[in-house]
Amino acid sequence: MKIVSACLVGVNCRFDGKNKLDGHLLKVFKRGELLPVCPEQLGGLPTPRVPAKIIEGDGYDVLDGEAAVINEKNENVTKNFVRGATEVLKIMKSLGIDEAILESKSPSCGSGKLYDKASRSSTKGDGVLTALLKRNGIHVIPHEVANDQQQRSVS
Repeated sequence: MKIVSACLVGVNCRFDGKNKLDGHLLKVFKRGELLPVCPEQLGGLPTPRVPAKIIEGDGYDVLDGEAAVINEKNENVTKNFVRGATEVLKIMKSLGIDEAILESKSPSCGSGKLYDKASRSSTKGDGVLTALLKRNGIHVIPHEVANDQQQRSVS
């Protein structure tokens, strides 16, 4: 069993109220091998919601209190992001899950890259959930890497 970003299996939980359905991951989910979570919803944010980004750092900096997550209305939603990440970690620990397939570029789930919708640019770094999971020994697989691995195994 692995955790998966809920938007990747068709749950309309993204900031815009939509999903990023991945047909292969949906099949794996239907076999009972994936548990979908949305850390932003678990942190108490609505769907749809105002897009947010990490200011002055990445997820590690947010966890260390050195950066904040601010939405496009200039509201600080840091506590929501940290609360949601903490809830996902609790779920994983209680079920003994040690791997997660997460959507890329998100301020929560992003792994390696974070995307700023306002400037339409990417920066290097991990989101809040990814940083918390990695700090706790959880293996995080970015969505693109999971797709590449699946394509190679099918070939």
